[in-house]
Amino acid sequence: MKAIMVMYDSLNRAMLGPYGCNWTLTPNFRRLAERTVTFDNCYVCSLPCMPARRELHTGRCNFLHRSWGPLEPFDDSMPELLKRAGVYTHLVSDHQHYWEDGGATYHTRYSSWEISRGQEGDPWKAELGYRYDKSSSVFSNPGRIVPEPCSSVIQDAVNRRYMDSEEKTSQAVTFAAGTEFIRKNHSEDNWFLQLETFDPHEPFYTLEADRALYPHTFTGDAAAECDWPPYSRSEEDEQTVNHVRCNYAALVTKCDRYLGKVLDLMDEYDLWRDTMLIVNTDHGFLLGEHGWWGKTVMPVYDEIAHIPLFIYDPRQPECAGERRKSIVQTVDLAPTLLEYFGVNIPQDMRGKPLRDTVACDARIRDTAVFGYHTSQLDITDGRYVYMLSAAHPEEPTYEYTLMPTHMRRMFSPDELKSAELSGPFDFTKGCRVLKVPTADFMGDTTSFGTMLFDLEADPKQERPYRDSAQELYFRQKLREFLIDNDAPPELYKRFDL
Repeated sequence: MKAIMVMYDSLNRAMLGPYGCNWTLTPNFRRLAERTVTFDNCYVCSLPCMPARRELHTGRCNFLHRSWGPLEPFDDSMPELLKRAGVYTHLVSDHQHYWEDGGATYHTRYSSWEISRGQEGDPWKAELGYRYDKSSSVFSNPGRIVPEPCSSVIQDAVNRRYMDSEEKTSQAVTFAAGTEFIRKNHSEDNWFLQLETFDPHEPFYTLEADRALYPHTFTGDAAAECDWPPYSRSEEDEQTVNHVRCNYAALVTKCDRYLGKVLDLMDEYDLWRDTMLIVNTDHGFLLGEHGWWGKTVMPVYDEIAHIPLFIYDPRQPECAGERRKSIVQTVDLAPTLLEYFGVNIPQDMRGKPLRDTVACDARIRDTAVFGYHTSQLDITDGRYVYMLSAAHPEEPTYEYTLMPTHMRRMFSPDELKSAELSGPFDFTKGCRVLKVPTADFMGDTTSFGTMLFDLEADPKQERPYRDSAQELYFRQKLREFLIDNDAPPELYKRFDL
């Protein structure tokens, strides 16, 4: 048995042909959908990048107890459990957050790993004499012009100078390493490859050949790339918004092209006989919808929370080309892979293996809960989405961890001075953990207020409304979720649950 996971970052399902998009060029995603099961109701749980990846490893919710951080000593890591069971696990990635303080314990859980450099201001190439021209900002919004020499924008500009041909771009290097692994090991047994690219995460950097596939008019600053939108309200004119969307679409088409290389190898070596294929992402991205760019500082709208997922299970080849309506989440992928390889699923995992859902759309849950640490609690049953804001926002929140690091730095001594021991929680294997007051992480969305949407009547989530019976149902489900995940006691108070 073998398994390949092709993972993207910030892949918006609404930009893919299998999910109804008719203007982006994604022939290989359409080809993928013909060979796999396409999930119509896959949702995130914890956001953004590393919280989602912690769930990919552990099969349980992250955001109730922790913001961005590494794997913890008590975490059950899916690739490590596979490795211990004799399954060779290999990670190939250009996702630079793995190599920072807040992600530094993930890649070492695999049997082996490879990296490629240069994404999103990755501190890669050093040109001390480089002079950044502020007039050629990567985005039209002046707020994106960051003049400090150490800024990620300037570093990204330096990195791009070393990715001036297709084969030098980090996604190309990543897929070259991943396909090399497949070619060398296709005849071997018991391996799992996670081939993961940071694309199409911003900045939406591609070369001219891909951009030329989306001809359009843009009269903004000709020297500006305008491919790195800020996480903020979209205040640009329609022409600029369309320009950024076309840059994103060009990058999605590049992702599609490299996905095709994996599908070609699946065909060439007939890996469909004995190889599971999973194609997924961590979350989506707002491209001006709802008047926003990005993620994190706005409500978790459908474009962020509702994500694409494709699975091929060689034990059920007859399901190729079918679609599934059951609600699934990122937390289900770890137990799915463990079950596939015959490895015991730890009791701390809350996700469910998807074998029966792939086979016959077996329901594994009624609702999906998702959100950011400290922000709204979001829940959906596939039709309605309820965004619950804190009834008592003054109630403090905490980080519960034995690995006190943020995204790119350790917790400061000032933060740790007020830390105390807490727990244990039911998943910490008897370990007490540090309880540290939460520093501002990604921004509390409580200020947007509680909202209920009916996606059937209002698919663009433009008209929140009130329905006391529906809200009560979701509040009860949220309380059950908090109990099942041994949530910190302050969350019950904070949300009046």
